[in-house]
Amino acid sequence: MTEPTATDAAPDAPPAPAAPPAPAAPEAPAAPAGADVPAAPAAEALVPAEAPAPPEHRRRLSAALRWTAAVLVFGVVAAGVAYGITRPERTDVPGLSTREDGRWDYPALAKPTLPPGAPLPFAKDNEDGIHYAGLAQLLLPAPRGSAPDTTLKLEKDSVVTPDTFLQEYEPTARDKMKQGFADDGLRQIVGRGWTTPDGTRTRIYLLRFHSSGFVDAFQGCTVDMNVNGVNRMDQETAWTKVKFVESPPEHHGIAVYEEAAPVGDEQLKAGCVSSGDIQAVIFQSRKGQVASVPLHQTAILQSQLLG
Repeated sequence: MTEPTATDAAPDAPPAPAAPPAPAAPEAPAAPAGADVPAAPAAEALVPAEAPAPPEHRRRLSAALRWTAAVLVFGVVAAGVAYGITRPERTDVPGLSTREDGRWDYPALAKPTLPPGAPLPFAKDNEDGIHYAGLAQLLLPAPRGSAPDTTLKLEKDSVVTPDTFLQEYEPTARDKMKQGFADDGLRQIVGRGWTTPDGTRTRIYLLRFHSSGFVDAFQGCTVDMNVNGVNRMDQETAWTKVKFVESPPEHHGIAVYEEAAPVGDEQLKAGCVSSGDIQAVIFQSRKGQVASVPLHQTAILQSQLLG
């Protein structure tokens, strides 16, 4: 240790007594020859790690990541706008929890490109939910493994005439419904149908009206609908239970009905999706009983396509 020098004291002052030597700090042992000396930790490494998110935040983050991972976004084309939609995870669809749940294998979905300058449905400048995309492009595609329903009469571009659509209803109700189409601003109907290997026959119709007010007035997809060969429709019990327990945004505007007992050899169920100026009507029929899971899945996916 270095002793204090004379310059540390005042001039002509008697020399100060020497301070007792401080204990020397222990020297670090020398590294062996040829050994790598670890570098000093970087300053960033000394910053404490971010505190873990609270459980609620983690649940929301986990859900967001699940949905984000399922999104398929198509590229923006020319002067239009493209936007993707999600494909629900198994646990996001009512009744889906295991691999053997009967869920259908739908292809990945994407909304079509909008015309130049057209707003999205339910955007701030389109609060009435007008859909400017081609109506046929908003139809849910058939699931993998299904066969097209050749009994469904389709015109060009999947167009369905009002008379063809009305075949789904009792003859006594058709004239009144057809007059309602003329009075209530029906613009177009498109449709798609398929049959799955389990024998379930599905028909989806999209009815485009002039505004959402006309959709609200449509009585062809309510508990009072007069479906051909069906005495009465009730709210489906399985969907009612799901709606009672939880009501996520993607379930809004969806209603599910089933043929009231007693049911004959074939059961019919219906899914109804209201979205702005479009009413989706989904019919599923099957010998025996129509499974709830595929109908719920189909209604939710069709709802998402309509945005």
